[in-house]
Amino acid sequence: MSQHHDGATLTLVVNPSAGRGRAAKLLPSVTAALVAGLPNGSLKVISTTDWADSKRHCEEVVAAAAEESGVDGRFDSLVVMGGDGMMHLGLNAAAQTQVPLGVIPGGRGNDFCRGVGVGTDPLAAVQTILAGHLRRIDLASVSGKLVDGSEHRWVGCIVSTGFDGRVGYRADQMKRSYGGLEYVVATLAELRSFEPLAYRMIVDGVRREQTAMFIAVGNAAYYGGGMQACPNADLNDGLLDLTVINPVSRATLLRLLPSMFTGGFVKDPAAELLRAKEVVLDGDGLYAMADGEELGPVPVTVRAVRDALSIYVPGPQ
Repeated sequence: MSQHHDGATLTLVVNPSAGRGRAAKLLPSVTAALVAGLPNGSLKVISTTDWADSKRHCEEVVAAAAEESGVDGRFDSLVVMGGDGMMHLGLNAAAQTQVPLGVIPGGRGNDFCRGVGVGTDPLAAVQTILAGHLRRIDLASVSGKLVDGSEHRWVGCIVSTGFDGRVGYRADQMKRSYGGLEYVVATLAELRSFEPLAYRMIVDGVRREQTAMFIAVGNAAYYGGGMQACPNADLNDGLLDLTVINPVSRATLLRLLPSMFTGGFVKDPAAELLRAKEVVLDGDGLYAMADGEELGPVPVTVRAVRDALSIYVPGPQ
C-alpha cells in the first residue's frame, strides 16, 4: 500500500540527545531532506526533552492525526527520530491505529529500524518515508506490572530477560561513551559472574521449566546493536520467535556472541528455536527489557498481535 503526502502533515518528534547527541547533529540534514521531498505537504518538528515529554508528544500527534485522517484525502503521519527508545514510544503511540509511523535512526542500537528493513542510514530512511510505501506489521503485546506503573506495552523488537537483558540494562546505564561498543563492554562485564537462570514459562498453554543463559522472545530479529537473536523472525506471521540458549560455560557463551551478529549461532547445539502465539515469562532473578527500555520484573505475558502497526518501509525492489 502506498501513501501520498499531498496536503498532509508529517510531524517529526526527535530526541536530540539520542546517540549521545548524534540525533541533534543529524537533524538539520534530515529536516532539509524532508522539506525538499514534501512540495505539497508540510513538516512540523518537535524537539523533546525527556522520555515523558517524548511519550506525550507522540501520543498527541497520533491522536490529532487519527482525527484528521481522510479529511480532504489527507493522511497525516508521525515520524520519530532517535534510538530504539524513541522508536518504542512511536510504535506504542501508533499501535492499533491507521496513523502511519515513519522511523529515522539516530541512536546507538537502531535495532527496530533494522528489523523492519529501514536500515541504519538516516537519509535513506527519509527517502523511504517520502516514497510512501506502507506495510502493516505485527507487534508483541506485553502485559504485567511494568516499571512505569502501566500494565501494558507494545514491543517492536525482542523481550529479553536473561543474560541478554542484564547486558541491555548495564549498557543503558552507562554514563561513559564507548564509541558504539557499549553492548560489547557490558557483555564482558556481565560474563565475569553470570550463572544460568531458572525459567518458569507457559508457552501456548504448555508449562516449561528449565535453566538457560537466556530466552529471547522476538517480534523482529534484532537487539543489542545488530545482534540477530531471532534470525528467522517474520513480521507478518502472527507468531513470536523464541531463542533459547541452554546452559553453557561462560567461555562458550563468549564464543557464540560474535555469531549472533550473523545469526550463525543457531547452528550450535546450545541453541533451541521455538515459535508461539503467547508466552508467559517467569523465573528467578529475571528482569524484562525490550526495545532498549526497561519493562520491569517478571512475570510478564508476551503475545503476538497481527497487523498492529502501519509503518513506512522500503518498497519492492
